This record gives sequence, structure tokens and C-alpha cells, in this order.
Amino acid sequence: MVTVYVTLIIKGYKTFSQVPNNLKLAVEAELLAMDLGTDGKPLPIEEPAA
Repeated sequence: MVTVYVTLIIKGYKTFSQVPNNLKLAVEAELLAMDLGTDGKPLPIEEPAA
């Protein structure tokens, strides 16, 4: 089910707030592992300090 919710969030059919509470941690971890935020969008890339 985690993969299903991750896919739905990425495609824009569901939001993170619609994920059942018992799956939220796993869904968030999966999104972060893909360098995505809980909105399914890529995380901003931080430039290294010069």
C-alpha cells in the first residue's frame, strides 16, 4: 500500500494528508528516498557553500 500511495501522491491524485496515519511514516520515508517532498515534488537542491 505504501507504493500505491506514493504513486498517487506523485501523480497528484492524493495528498499526503489523505494517507492513513498508520502509513504516513513509511510513505514519507519512501518519498524522501526518492528525493521528493510530501507533496510529490522534487526537493530543492542546496548549493554547497563556497
